[in-house]
Amino acid sequence: MFRTALRNVFAHKARLLMTAFAVMLGVTFISGSLVFGDSLNRAATARATDGYERIAVNVASDGPPAGGSGPAGIDARTVTTLAKVPGVAVAAGRVDGFAAVADRDGRLIGHGSSHRGGNFAPGADGTDPAYRFTQGSGPTGNDTIALDETTAAKGGHRVGDTVRVGTDKGASSYTLSGVFRADGTKLPSGGSLTLFTNATAQRLFLQPGRYQNVELTAAPDADVQQLLSGVESVLPQGTSAATGTQLAQIKTNLATTDSDTMSQILVGFAAVALFVATFLISNTFTMLVARRTRELALMRAVGASRKQVRRILLTESLLVGAVASAAGLAVGTGVAALLQTLFAPADTPAGPLVLTPGTVITSMLVGTALPMVAAWLPIRRAMAIPPVAALSAAEPTAPARTGSLRNGLSAALVLTGTAAAVYGALTTGKDARTVIGLGAALTLTGTIGLIPLLSRPFVALLQPLLTRLHPVHGNLAALNTVRDPRRTGATAAALAIALTLASGLSVLGASAAQYLDRATTHDFTADYLVKPAEGGMRMTPATAAPLKKLPGAALSPLNQSTEYRLAGTSSVLTGVDPATIGRLLRYDVVDGSLDCLAKGQIAVADFKAKEAGWHVGQTLPLQRHDDQRGSVTIGAIYQADEQSNLLPSITAPDSLVARYDSTPHTAGFLVATDGGPSRAALGNVTHALGDNPALAVLDQSGIRAQDSGDIGDQLNVFYALLSMALAIAALGIANTLAMSVLERRKEIGTLRALGVDRAGVTRMIRLEALLLGGLGATLGTALGVFLGWALGRTLQESVVGYTLVLPWGRLALGVLIALAGALVASLWPARRAARVDIPAATTAQ
Repeated sequence: MFRTALRNVFAHKARLLMTAFAVMLGVTFISGSLVFGDSLNRAATARATDGYERIAVNVASDGPPAGGSGPAGIDARTVTTLAKVPGVAVAAGRVDGFAAVADRDGRLIGHGSSHRGGNFAPGADGTDPAYRFTQGSGPTGNDTIALDETTAAKGGHRVGDTVRVGTDKGASSYTLSGVFRADGTKLPSGGSLTLFTNATAQRLFLQPGRYQNVELTAAPDADVQQLLSGVESVLPQGTSAATGTQLAQIKTNLATTDSDTMSQILVGFAAVALFVATFLISNTFTMLVARRTRELALMRAVGASRKQVRRILLTESLLVGAVASAAGLAVGTGVAALLQTLFAPADTPAGPLVLTPGTVITSMLVGTALPMVAAWLPIRRAMAIPPVAALSAAEPTAPARTGSLRNGLSAALVLTGTAAAVYGALTTGKDARTVIGLGAALTLTGTIGLIPLLSRPFVALLQPLLTRLHPVHGNLAALNTVRDPRRTGATAAALAIALTLASGLSVLGASAAQYLDRATTHDFTADYLVKPAEGGMRMTPATAAPLKKLPGAALSPLNQSTEYRLAGTSSVLTGVDPATIGRLLRYDVVDGSLDCLAKGQIAVADFKAKEAGWHVGQTLPLQRHDDQRGSVTIGAIYQADEQSNLLPSITAPDSLVARYDSTPHTAGFLVATDGGPSRAALGNVTHALGDNPALAVLDQSGIRAQDSGDIGDQLNVFYALLSMALAIAALGIANTLAMSVLERRKEIGTLRALGVDRAGVTRMIRLEALLLGGLGATLGTALGVFLGWALGRTLQESVVGYTLVLPWGRLALGVLIALAGALVASLWPARRAARVDIPAATTAQ
């Protein structure tokens, strides 16, 4: 049976080519995702643990003393004591914090929150084991710094240059004394690291004479556990010790989070691609079995049992899957290298590709099992052919079965799924999205089952247009498309799935982008928003002090103070300047007046007031986490969105916040200049802030771009991933048309004999492809819009102002791409049809 199956595979290799290619694409995606994830984890782990082998024990401060009494950190005397513990070779006190470096044009170097600064702690030999200098030397004066080699190269800085560095204390210029390489304990990949002298680093990041942690290097032959015990015996209160191995494990767990998330997303899209490939494979085996019914019936007639024939066909599908899986695994490993370049988190270094046995086994199992599962139903149908059919002169076919049961079940699924999605969209419970997801799955499944039934009215709707454009070829194309509705449905279903996801994402993305744009335009009435250029910098009210000197400028901080309980409700107060905030943010007051801020009262967002049951004039008892107590009065209620980045949930005068919190978190500063926004005004604000690379000065368009830019980037990534499913769907169209041409050779030959030229045959096949593509694209787009609406409805309760937006341009582009893909897929089948040999075809049995 194996030899028979192998012979059949070689005999029908051309017809199985598309199936093998679809399996290969699916396995390529899933193996590439797994290899990418494993490689990313390995690289992130290697980077995160790099350098911890030189640290035997690390002693760290547990934080500021309770109640704020006494200085924070570890003093120099403790460092000296730790250096005398038996087994300690070197005790290096460390202090670090936020430090952003500007390039030659004043722009921030690097990205994310990995802008770090630290102290250069040389030992008796003048070197620091954490850093290896490639140019120059470590900083020796308070006006000198050293940079890691990547940052120096990006900024175009050389030893002796003047470099602008911004910290929480402001921006200053330093002379570059050296360039170094650092291990993962100091320099996160993708970030920057600036070294200062001990005194400068302590002044910028902590307090003079204090350290955040002490790194202990073990003497030769010292036992780390004994060293740890000795260190713990002399530790002062408020400090703790851990070995370098323990720290490395913690860093490993943190480093793999991003790569695990990205891998899961890619595997999810790979599953979609494999699901789409299932339709192609099933369709191919349905057509192959139909073409071989006489052969299979003859095998039954000469004594082969049903089990033997079924085993032969399943073995054929297994062989196809195994070969395609092996090819997909090889190609997927190469794709993983491309994924590292395109989708790897920016702070994760490149590393070697990792191909684990688990990836090989998973890829091979999925790739071989998928064709067998997809081929099971066509094979089962073929077993219903009686052996006597082999004696018939006509090509035998499996007995036709009514589709009423299938249509009824599919319609029930569509109705149930649609009702569930609408119910989830119109309710506000926490499980609404789960209900919508279940409804979406049922609706999509039911629609796939109904596509054969829907294909007839769809083609009938377009047939008048086709016959008007091409009377003969258009009519033939329409008739051929609905000749086998199940085949048409399976082909269009693959395309419909991909378009459903793409159009649903487009609707959600466009709606979210418009909401963010409207929220920015509506709430923000200032000229500029000053905020950290990248995460990591801590701003204070003193950061904006220079802006008060700008002529005609209006300024207000956004001082966020946490851990309040107002009338038992957890709350965050945002302190603003009562005299200027009305000019800088738009408050749509629905009750009371914003003038209440000048009287020491608070204004509350409507969603917060509704949630807590508050009203204007109500006095609320206030309690802080440190047991400070007081009371506040509500003077106004205003409309606001719970997700707004600008309008706070509770607005308070900054004097009230300062009464309870001396160090609030300053989220940003709102600035209005005399004369409005302009290039000159932007320059004045930037210069007044000390040309600090750590601070971003954004106008309305800058805020809009920052808020909506991530959505566009994410959508583009998802579209790129969905392109694999679209490619497989296009292969399905090509495969269906190619097999159809084989089945209709005699018919096509007859048409040619009756006077239809090659161009006419080609036109007919292309019109069939466009009908298939149009059917899948129309259904997929309609489903995607519906699901995008349903999911968007769940956001309207918490996101005030969110409305449905239909991105007609993107939806139309999706349909056009689908039609273009279908047209491209028809090129090869159309070429084969046009070259059919007329005498041979017309005399074929």
